[in-house]
Amino acid sequence: MSSQLSTQHINFFMTIPGPCPYLPDQDEVKIFTYLDKTNGRNINDQLTNIGFRRAQNIAYRPACPTCKQCKSSRVLVQKFTASRSMKRILRRNSDLIRTIGPPVADAEHYALISKYLVARHKSGGMEGMSKTDFAELIEETCLVTELVDYRDKAGTLLASALIDQLADGPSMVYSFFDPKLAKRSLGNFMILENIERAKQESKQYLYLGFWIENSPKMSYKQRFVPLEVMQDTTWEVLGEISDG
Repeated sequence: MSSQLSTQHINFFMTIPGPCPYLPDQDEVKIFTYLDKTNGRNINDQLTNIGFRRAQNIAYRPACPTCKQCKSSRVLVQKFTASRSMKRILRRNSDLIRTIGPPVADAEHYALISKYLVARHKSGGMEGMSKTDFAELIEETCLVTELVDYRDKAGTLLASALIDQLADGPSMVYSFFDPKLAKRSLGNFMILENIERAKQESKQYLYLGFWIENSPKMSYKQRFVPLEVMQDTTWEVLGEISDG
């Protein structure tokens, strides 16, 4: 399915080349624009439909001159069926309690993301995130944004996802979880749980950000089939992959 941006005037900018955080020996370049309170929600919906991603009050997408491996991705939630292994993940986490709140950064969430970044994204550019940086990540938004938390029965925060509610479905902006609880597969669980929520709310898609086939950090998204990826200017369904 092809997507087109309206003729509304938008100013775009380019970043200077910098090291790619996902692929070795590659530089990345991004095209981006600023979102504001007057029109940010409408523009972001349109830009997301042509492969852009939101970070704070910026919408961006890769524009690398020598590499096109970063492809925007979204799950077709109404056609999604969980595999056997995914159903096991859902059962394993059936004791968790979900709460949905505004995007507010606090000490509890900062402590959790700090543990997550040290364990999962060492030397990835976000390790050592300050409280100010964290507050900007969570709170700088002009969209309908939620902070979705998952707690155990004792009330301990185990996982959290920052989610934008777009016109055609939610977009998972960022998620983090307790890295010591590997057996719970909390990252996969949050995706599965939000696919089910989007399905119940009659949404078309769950946006997962960029899929990179040759990056272990990003290739996992191909498990959530049917998955559409942006090929140049067209959304195309990625081949289904069975995981038992």
